[in-house]
Amino acid sequence: MAKWTAFPYDNADYVHDAAALKKHWARLHAGDAEPWPKDAAVQEAWALFHAGEFRKAVDAGLKAGANGATAGITAANKAQAIYANYLEKSEKTKLDLFLELAQRAEAQAAAEPKNANAHYLMAYAVGRYGQGISVAKALAQGLGSKVKNALETTIKLAPKHADAHIALGAFHAEVIDKVGKLLGRTQGADAATGLKMFQAALKLNPTSAIAMVEYANGLVMLEGDKRMKEAEQLYAQAAACTPADAMERLDVEMAKAELED
Repeated sequence: MAKWTAFPYDNADYVHDAAALKKHWARLHAGDAEPWPKDAAVQEAWALFHAGEFRKAVDAGLKAGANGATAGITAANKAQAIYANYLEKSEKTKLDLFLELAQRAEAQAAAEPKNANAHYLMAYAVGRYGQGISVAKALAQGLGSKVKNALETTIKLAPKHADAHIALGAFHAEVIDKVGKLLGRTQGADAATGLKMFQAALKLNPTSAIAMVEYANGLVMLEGDKRMKEAEQLYAQAAACTPADAMERLDVEMAKAELED
């Protein structure tokens, strides 16, 4: 595996021992509704993830999974997803990481059909891979329905999964933005549904910077310049959020970059 880019910010505030991790778990997992893991090795993998030690989190999570603690695979998958999306500089390596992750999450979902985050992380990986190769090409390959079905399954299994609501909103917005409302309908994409998903995500997780950023992006994709002012307000709110971990720090920094563009 190629050398991974290090988390580029100070992570002192994001380092937790097991007791602190448990104390802050509900806040840290308000987005993905992941249950508290009882296995110490899985807790360690998550602690590494929240501290921005993504490569170590993948290794620790996969090791825990290989030793029977399958929840470790979820930690590994999320660490790989966030690393690939935010920090990997090579487009080819990024796509390879998403493909590998998609296959691993799909296998986990097949083995554990009631594991909401197995379905969610498979959808995340396939969706990001699709964006990388172009949305139109991804839709032609049938990846759109795969993403949509996996996200709908996630929400059915975990109705309070804010991140799945965000991703499903983004699916509707991206498809309509790239192929138009008419063709989008053939992919099950609907503007009103997309906006409802973003609103539901923010209701479930009101302090989520990524929910604000994706909602802002969705408003512009679905309704154009007339919603630009609203989108800018959402970017500003996201940039002002206080991140609870490394992933949220990357979201906040992304919002700041959007405001500077």
